Amino acid sequence: MPHKGIKGLYLKNPIIILNEGNVKYMEYKISDKMAVMKPSAIREIFKSLGTPGAISFAAGNPAPESFPVKAFQQISSEILSDNAVTALQYSVTEGYPKLRELVKKRISEKFSVGTADDETIITSGGQQGIELACKALCNPGDAVICENPSFIGALNAFRSNGARTVGVTLEDDGMCIEELEKILINEGDKAKIIYVIPTFQNPAGITTSLEKRKKIYTLAQKYDVMIIEDNPYGDLRFDGEDVPTIKSMDTDGRVIYCGSFSKILSAGMRIGFACANNAVIQKMVVAKQVEDVHTNIFFQMMCAEYMSKYDLDEHIKSIRELYRHKCHLMLDCLEKYMPEQVKFTRPEGGLFIWCTLPETIQLNDFVKKAAEAKVFVVPGTAFNCDESADSDSFRLNYSMPSDEEIEKGIKTLGDIISGMLK
Repeated sequence: MPHKGIKGLYLKNPIIILNEGNVKYMEYKISDKMAVMKPSAIREIFKSLGTPGAISFAAGNPAPESFPVKAFQQISSEILSDNAVTALQYSVTEGYPKLRELVKKRISEKFSVGTADDETIITSGGQQGIELACKALCNPGDAVICENPSFIGALNAFRSNGARTVGVTLEDDGMCIEELEKILINEGDKAKIIYVIPTFQNPAGITTSLEKRKKIYTLAQKYDVMIIEDNPYGDLRFDGEDVPTIKSMDTDGRVIYCGSFSKILSAGMRIGFACANNAVIQKMVVAKQVEDVHTNIFFQMMCAEYMSKYDLDEHIKSIRELYRHKCHLMLDCLEKYMPEQVKFTRPEGGLFIWCTLPETIQLNDFVKKAAEAKVFVVPGTAFNCDESADSDSFRLNYSMPSDEEIEKGIKTLGDIISGMLK
């Protein structure tokens, strides 16, 4: 009789041994590139957020009240009534044609992105565009040079493709240019990509100056490397003045521009896009065909219909006002409750504030005490290019918590730090 195996399945050739009721599974031989991968610290924290009374500053989620629910209800009904076959059938890998054209038009008008030699692909979230670009351009052992700290999703995307993440110190106005050039020289032919989030950086919330954007592009030309410009937060400026994108300076097809609708329409729809020279996009298309064939076509159609029938810019304006209020409230609370030894950034947009502890406080001890008090933050170690490196910083998110949670949570963190300083 076949043996009962994993999860109750009956197998003709069992892969387990039954020994007096103790099940012994086979030893799984995980691939080298995945064996070194660690789960996202942010996603792991999510598992604790069901605790009653928990306050989370750990998410990177848009505010739920920013979702255009009523509009989506109307649009989805119309699509399923009038165009159900297209919405429910396979589609082309490059993306729903109407949405691609709308994206091209919008990023050209808003961010001066795109030339006659560029093409656009719709991706499953902005992170997939980053991963596809790495897959198209990097061999195992190649270096992707990143701001340090940087977006954990991008870092893991690079690592999963066998690339090395090499960090450049992030200063108040962007990555250290002198350090960047030294790394480019030292890495030589192994340097393939400079990855930057120049506007409202995740996790630090800072914006790279126009001067440094120009220098990053000039160095990429000098040392013949590509740039991935990740701009998921560019629409979310609520203070200050816009700064031109690096892609708007691109004269030789060197910049891959990645964006997303996650922060301005819906994160769960997983609609992102990438714009780059057509030769690069075509290789990204092939890579995407292997991964998921195409991005969810129903949600692509919903996104396109919203852009066609509703005022997206007016919707974004309301989100900016919401985040201006939440960010300023959190900054006021940090000023009020944090000891003066704690330093923090003052973003002009986006979702995040970066806090740095005094040297006398151990980050892990602080994060643990905060969690015990049911306030969750993301430790800075999660964003390090060198996973073995220490950090004395942590990330705060202001888009998700309520006003009351912001006040209570920041006061709790301030009390914890004050107690640890005694």
